[in-house]
Amino acid sequence: MKLTLKSFTVATMVSAFALPAFAAEEVKIGVPSWTGAQAIAHVLGEVVTSRIGGTVEYVPGNNATIFQAMDQGKGDIDVHPDVWLPNQESFTNKYVKDAGTVTLSSNPYEGNQGFCVSKDFAKANSITDIADLGRPEVAALMDSDGNGKGEMWIGAPGWASANVNEVKTRDYGLLDFIEPIRAEESVKTARIKDSIAKGEGYAFYCYKPHAVWFMFDVEMLTEPTFDEAKYKMIQPSDDADWYEKSSVATKDALKQVQIAWSNSLEGRSPAIAEFFGNFQLSADDVSSLAFEISANGKDPADVAKAWVAANTDKVDAWLGL
Repeated sequence: MKLTLKSFTVATMVSAFALPAFAAEEVKIGVPSWTGAQAIAHVLGEVVTSRIGGTVEYVPGNNATIFQAMDQGKGDIDVHPDVWLPNQESFTNKYVKDAGTVTLSSNPYEGNQGFCVSKDFAKANSITDIADLGRPEVAALMDSDGNGKGEMWIGAPGWASANVNEVKTRDYGLLDFIEPIRAEESVKTARIKDSIAKGEGYAFYCYKPHAVWFMFDVEMLTEPTFDEAKYKMIQPSDDADWYEKSSVATKDALKQVQIAWSNSLEGRSPAIAEFFGNFQLSADDVSSLAFEISANGKDPADVAKAWVAANTDKVDAWLGL
C-alpha cells in the first residue's frame, strides 16, 4: 500500500496523541507520619512506577490535609495509604459518604490498638491493665522529668487516635498520675529503647500491625471490653469542643484499615485507580515492611522495591494479570 503524506500525517498524529495517554498515568501519594503508612505508600508507588510505568510523587501530610486534597480532586494529593476506621471515620463520613468525592477500598486488613509497656516493667510491677498505670508507685517509676506524673505517649500530632487516647487518659481516671504526651513516632521509639536499657518505666500507645512487636519485648495492657455505649468520640474536625463533648471509657473495637483515593483519579489515571481498587495487604505484610524501616533503618523506597520484586504473584493479581 502506498503511504501518502496525508495518511502519514494522520498516523503520526494518532501515534502522538496515543503516547501521552500512557504517560498521563501519574499519582501523588499522601504520606502520614507513622511507619506503616510510609511503607504502604511506597509499595503503592513502587507498583505504579515499576509495573504500570507511571510517575509518583510522595507528599507528606496529616489526615486532614490528605483528605481535603483528595476531596478537591486537583491532583495535589490523590491517595491516603492507611485509613484506620473508625479512628478516621469523621473524614470518611464527610468525604466518602456525604460529599462522594473519595473512594474507600473494600479490601481492608485488621488492626488492633491499645497501650503498651515493656514485658520486664510489667512483670516487675504486676502491670496487666490500663488501670495499673494509675497506681502512684507505678506512675512514679514513669516520671522521667520529675514533674510528679508519669509520661505516656498517646500518638503524634495530627493523629485521630491521639485525640481518642487523650480522652481515654481522662476518662480512665489517669490524669492525676499520667501526663499524655504527643510527639513524632521516632521520639516514642527512642524512648522505648532508652527506658528498657535503663530499666525505667514507660507506657505508650501501641497498635498492630507495627514494627514495635519485632523490635522490643512489649505487651498490650487490657482495657474494659469494647462497649459502643461508652465510646462517644468527636474529632476536632467536627467540633471545636470535641474534648469536652467526647467520652471514651472502653477499649477500641478492632479496626478496619484500607486505602482511600480521590474519585478524580479515575479520569486522570484510570490504570492506577483500577490498581488501587484491587490493592490488598495483610497485617503481617505491613508489620514486616514497617520492621525493615524502623528496626533495620532501611529506606522505605528500597524496602518497597524488594517486597514488590519478591511478591510478583500478589502484585500480578492486583493488576489483573
